[in-house]
Amino acid sequence: MIKYLLRRLLSGLFSVICVVIIVMTLIYSLLDRNQIFNGDPIYTKQKQNNSKKEYYYQKLAEYGYVYSISFTDYMATLYKEGQVTEEEKKAALELGKEKGDSENYYIAESDSETVKKYLKDFVELYQSQGYTIERYKAVYRTSKKLADGGKPYIVAYKDIPLIRRILKYFPSVISIDNIHNAAGVADEDRGITFTLHDPVYGGEKFSPAIMGNGTTYKYLVYFDDSFPFIHQNLIKLKLGTSYSIKTGTDIWDYMLGTQGATVIKSVTYPSGNVFETSDDLHTLKYLEGSLENSNKIYPGRFIDDYTLVSSYKNGSSRMGYSFVLGIISTIIAYILGIPIGIVLALNKDKFLDKLGAVYIIFIIAVPSLAYIFMFREIGKVLFGLPTSFYTDEVHIAQYGKVAMYVLPIVSLALPSIAGLMKWLRRYMIDQMNSDYVKFARSGGLSEGEIFTNHIAKNALIPIVHGVPGAIVSGLWGAIVTERLYSVPGVGNILTVAINVNDNSVIVGLTLFYSMISVIAIILGDILMALVDPRISFTTKGGR
Repeated sequence: MIKYLLRRLLSGLFSVICVVIIVMTLIYSLLDRNQIFNGDPIYTKQKQNNSKKEYYYQKLAEYGYVYSISFTDYMATLYKEGQVTEEEKKAALELGKEKGDSENYYIAESDSETVKKYLKDFVELYQSQGYTIERYKAVYRTSKKLADGGKPYIVAYKDIPLIRRILKYFPSVISIDNIHNAAGVADEDRGITFTLHDPVYGGEKFSPAIMGNGTTYKYLVYFDDSFPFIHQNLIKLKLGTSYSIKTGTDIWDYMLGTQGATVIKSVTYPSGNVFETSDDLHTLKYLEGSLENSNKIYPGRFIDDYTLVSSYKNGSSRMGYSFVLGIISTIIAYILGIPIGIVLALNKDKFLDKLGAVYIIFIIAVPSLAYIFMFREIGKVLFGLPTSFYTDEVHIAQYGKVAMYVLPIVSLALPSIAGLMKWLRRYMIDQMNSDYVKFARSGGLSEGEIFTNHIAKNALIPIVHGVPGAIVSGLWGAIVTERLYSVPGVGNILTVAINVNDNSVIVGLTLFYSMISVIAIILGDILMALVDPRISFTTKGGR
């Protein structure tokens, strides 16, 4: 069993890697990379040609398409290393503004000797490393004409090879916080501390926590009163930074981030002062030099540069909403689908069987969008249920929090019930017509014994295998249902990312969905073996 699971896990991981590599190849080799700027308002509003190009190459480097360095950054590096003086750096950046023969040239005739000297070194250095050098003249675009303005922009760039991008991606998926992440912390102050009484609660309440100094997060492991009660910032998944859905945020953090209105609590800050605030100090992150600015805005709160903090919210995360809908709809589907499927099989070709067939055919034949709309209107008119998933206090007080879940759960459960009815009916009828059932009858077993010990057990085996998959499918949400009911879940994230070419998010979600699919299959195998001990995953005698 153990060998089988390890072999299945390794083969699953290999499949996941292959899928991600295929997606990355399609995205980074076949798609036009300029499409990532289609929905970028900052890029479209840039009117100066040089400013637009500077932003263009900065973002290409940020999104992993190119290595790039501007002449300005090059001179700043030389100054930081002490190779040039402040005056030499300023003189080298006084580039000539004439148009020249082309928009892409390296050294202009009007450049001073100082400019030419350092620009020549810049060009020779990066051309020797395979970089392409481009110089863009300063052009200001108006609705009527083009006009000169600003300073030229010079950049060296080189495409990142696909194989290097792939090799770099997988090791970066898992990030483990450590005491060397915060550059501004003195070496003697770096370390890990453990406390049984969390300072957030005033240092008196029993609440264990592991805290770091020099780490990215202040709290590495902590307890609170929210499920699952123990939380950690030590190990983080890095699926991909979004530039459209929530700019600059990793999509994993976006899916797990809480939503809703802020909640005010009594919080003891690191300074020891207590304030009524919405700051969740368990999310404190390090930002070098931020203490001074923080003290100007919020005096008497922080004592170091761990000042970046999120707020307490009264809602769940996007993944939380999707998973709750998914798990409850799955439970309802199995509670109703399995007994109804059994009833249909036992009443084969009778009225109940034909009635069940009508429902199955209806669900299969009618587009999901149509029957979701239909049941939504029925719920609204007959039962007064909300047709949108509200999270604000006004609508929650009007309808109640539970009422928000009813119609989305019903819409998700309906097709699952039909699927379970159809397949269980088929499996049971197949078993009822098997030779071993006829042999059991001839041996004198009662119909109840035959049904319980043979027919039902064998028919349920393939149904049981799908249980883990049905449960974890809630983690990636339901695209149509969540969109129609305005559920703030994860179901719509992938479609949005595809529409706006948010490529790092597409790759990250591909990895995530592939991984949980592999896990669901393995869990299905284990559950199937537990239900039927006759199933063995070991190889014996040529089996």
